[in-house]
Amino acid sequence: MRKMRWMVIFLCFLAIAINYIDRANLAVAAPSIEKELGIGPAQMGLILSGFFWTYAFMQIPFGWFADRVGARIALPIAVGWWSIFTAATAAVSSAAGMFGCRLLLGIGEAGAYPSCAKLVSQWFKPQERAIATSIFDSGSRVGSALSIPIVALIISQLGWKAAFVITGLLGVVWVIGWFAIYRGPAHGDMTGEHDVVPTAPRTAVKVPLGSLFRHRTLWGMMLGFFCLNFVIYFFITWFPSYLVQARGFSLTSLGTLGMIPALMAIPSGWLGGWVSDALYRRGWSLTAARKTCMVGGMLMSSIITLSAFTTNTYLMLAFFGIAYGSLAFAAASIWSLPSDVAPTPDYVASIGGIQNFASNLAGIVITTFTGIMLAMTKGSFTIPLVVAGGFCFLGAFSYLVLVGRVEPLSIDAASDR
Repeated sequence: MRKMRWMVIFLCFLAIAINYIDRANLAVAAPSIEKELGIGPAQMGLILSGFFWTYAFMQIPFGWFADRVGARIALPIAVGWWSIFTAATAAVSSAAGMFGCRLLLGIGEAGAYPSCAKLVSQWFKPQERAIATSIFDSGSRVGSALSIPIVALIISQLGWKAAFVITGLLGVVWVIGWFAIYRGPAHGDMTGEHDVVPTAPRTAVKVPLGSLFRHRTLWGMMLGFFCLNFVIYFFITWFPSYLVQARGFSLTSLGTLGMIPALMAIPSGWLGGWVSDALYRRGWSLTAARKTCMVGGMLMSSIITLSAFTTNTYLMLAFFGIAYGSLAFAAASIWSLPSDVAPTPDYVASIGGIQNFASNLAGIVITTFTGIMLAMTKGSFTIPLVVAGGFCFLGAFSYLVLVGRVEPLSIDAASDR
């Protein structure tokens, strides 16, 4: 069981990596799709935002579902669903069809993070959760980094339709592997997990989901994560187009130099998880350990704004890399919060879904906002990048001030903690 928990995290890492390859493949294929289907930047911005509508609004239902049936079942259902509609994107030939596939893709992908957060809470102690979280969360950076060269190579050799079919098949392989490898207790049977980590006892008290919103901490988590994802989703949606259209990158250079920010973010996320847990083990309060990493990471990520004001390609990539790395550093602690503040173990995935719901509204905003700004400014990315830097400061404020003590939320009364 002790070895299995690391296998579980590795499988979660792979699921998140595939998740991000499948959501980012459209961003890489966007220039080709725009040309073939005659789509303008405003339309492409709308299509890119389609995924986030269902992805955001299905977070809370999928979090509830994962808490009820268990992440062991919820996660492969999510992966199988989104893989089908990734591959189905290749069959459409209109902007409306593309938008519909992205809506359906978002429904499945909504289950990934709440399920993974649930698994971490079941298999890891509080002083180990940030590093475990950083491992599975780093799949987002690996997926983002790999999506650029992999999808660019497939498009150059086989066309953009083949890119969606091939990346969709990755999830099917993962689902088969999950059921073949996973060994652990099903939902409702926590006995075996006691060999790994003492879990909080189940309680007969039912916490109305709506009562969680009476806590200031939850609203702070939602706003802070919204700000972080506002910046991260620029990388996942418009960043490839930025490199091609504003910086003159070829498809080849997009697949090499374009990977740099995401590659820098991978070890940064692991470092963020290690630092957060190490501070806690060395006597810092859980509040101080988590907030130091979240606030520090958000403040440093504001350097993204400087990328709009340099003409040097490598300096621009360095600014983007530092920003992405700082966001990853903060994200390890952010995704530990659902386990840290859940009033009972039965609400970890639900709280994860709530904060991820808010964070992915940012995907709708950044994709649409950037597309409109490009249309209004004839292709300038300056305003979106300046606004992104401002959201970094707002996110730091939210985690520092609005989020209270990092501890289980009270069950029976409204609280300002």
